[in-house]
Amino acid sequence: MEIISTAARTDIEKIMNVFREIQKDGDIAETLGKDFVSEIGDRLELIEKRSSEPFTLVILGDFKRGKSTIINALLGREVAPSNVSPETYTINEISYDEKNSAAAILENGQRVPLDMKDICRERLDVKMKMFPAKVEYLEIKDSSPILREIRLVDTPGLSDLNDLDRQVTQYLVNADAIMYAASCLLPFSESEQLYLSQHVQPRRFGILYVLVNMIDALDSQRDVDRILKRFQRLAEKIVPNSFVYGISGADELRRKLRQQRLPDKGTREFYETQFMRFELSLQRDIIMKKDIIRNDRVITMLEDLVNETNAKLHMFSEMAELDSKKLDDKQKSFDEECSRLSAALEECKPVLHLSVTEMQQEAEKWMYEFFAQLRQSILKCRELDENFEPKYQPEDIEKYFYSYLMEKVGEAYRTCIEYHRQRLDELVEKMSRGLAKKLGIEDLSQVTQATSIDRIMRSVGNNVSRQVTVVKLIGTSDAFPPATMSSFSKILGRRKQTDIIDIALENYDDIRGNIVRDITKVYQDLEVKAIAQLDGIYQYQAELGKEALGRTRQLMENFDKEKVTKVLTDAAERLKVPQEIIGEYRSRSQSRSKRSK
Repeated sequence: MEIISTAARTDIEKIMNVFREIQKDGDIAETLGKDFVSEIGDRLELIEKRSSEPFTLVILGDFKRGKSTIINALLGREVAPSNVSPETYTINEISYDEKNSAAAILENGQRVPLDMKDICRERLDVKMKMFPAKVEYLEIKDSSPILREIRLVDTPGLSDLNDLDRQVTQYLVNADAIMYAASCLLPFSESEQLYLSQHVQPRRFGILYVLVNMIDALDSQRDVDRILKRFQRLAEKIVPNSFVYGISGADELRRKLRQQRLPDKGTREFYETQFMRFELSLQRDIIMKKDIIRNDRVITMLEDLVNETNAKLHMFSEMAELDSKKLDDKQKSFDEECSRLSAALEECKPVLHLSVTEMQQEAEKWMYEFFAQLRQSILKCRELDENFEPKYQPEDIEKYFYSYLMEKVGEAYRTCIEYHRQRLDELVEKMSRGLAKKLGIEDLSQVTQATSIDRIMRSVGNNVSRQVTVVKLIGTSDAFPPATMSSFSKILGRRKQTDIIDIALENYDDIRGNIVRDITKVYQDLEVKAIAQLDGIYQYQAELGKEALGRTRQLMENFDKEKVTKVLTDAAERLKVPQEIIGEYRSRSQSRSKRSK
């Protein structure tokens, strides 16, 4: 089966041949350094691998989110090992073969055949202890029809095993599409938001499926709608092209295996339909378009390589024009610019502090207003109807009031913090761009003629998202305020002794005071993270300029200026062919997109 279309393959080969020639050119290697040439070789190897490997769909997610069960439901049979412990969790490559088989690929390169019955927790535990080396991944072959089109990769739970994080990241680099498994019972933890923002969002996948699993555990459609709305909101903030589906992997697998279904709480029809919609989208938007997706991702990788190489050539070309005195002047000017940037950074900090303080005060004001309304809502629970009977039955109050109170307080707390996170995100990005201009990096390398500044600012955006929008701090978007939790613990501890509304009113001031203290801690931490982000921008750009100046000094000391200029000009001239090919490819892609609309 052809992975890359003939026309695209021709374009890709032309571009790669140009870089192969650059890589083999001894003068370029001598002028720009072995690291420069080696990096090109590594990138070409990765691109070649991406061009020839099967189309890969990777499923990510924290531990115990039901990733393996979702894969099995998709295949309609139990193939991926499920219910495994973190200690025995492996990466599982699942691809097509008419004959089902399994093997453990060890870190020492050894391939150990396995019986399909070994792909379960109990047997895998025993087997792995007997292997002469650690398992790199499990290779599973299955005859499921969908595997004729794509390869599935089932990954371990994120953040559970640090020694597997590197492998998961490598699979992510080579992925063509992503499924992200989440749990409706644990809506988007900090680690999940962090991973999506740091690793998935920057790779610009055409589609990200967010599969909100275990919907069968929710009690009503109202709860389902509320949870999915929250997932949709958070997912779109991190990865705008997200498709969110509320599913039950376990129930879908039972349905396809014609086993006894999970108990229906009134939402079965919904999550069954959602899984069917997910499968339809997977077929329509991924499988049927996989060649186009693959072509575009490989061309994008080549485009990044062309732009980054061109930016470096521009940088070195400008530096090569300097004589020793001018280079000294440039070094002095650069040092002065760094000092000015450092001073500008210090000027930003009071402004940032004032803005965060205002946000904190605004949040506190909102919370006081919220608690005033909440008190009225609590008192309404005791209202009588026209017959002077309680509107709400005592047993209902006993059953639902505590969870209602926690939900409302937690929701108000999260809403105001998430609102201000977005404002702080925008403020830090604005300050970052201002600091970038003050550094005067354009005067050093003219990198804006390529895309280096865009790339830097894209990195800035990702870091802001990682460091500010999803900072790991007390009281993040999915957490309940910790100090406030102590007040609710008092209510829970006394609910059996007296009327729960009386207890809530007794602890009302305590809850309100604690949540204000929680908010103060959150906003202080947000300020610390934002300042750290701005410091990071300074360090990144300062190091970039120092690297360029240092390499230029080496060139001036060791090489003939005319030769350096000729080598750099020749290399830049060669890049014109890849630039033209990529430009033509982009034009054709845009034309196809317009026709499809």
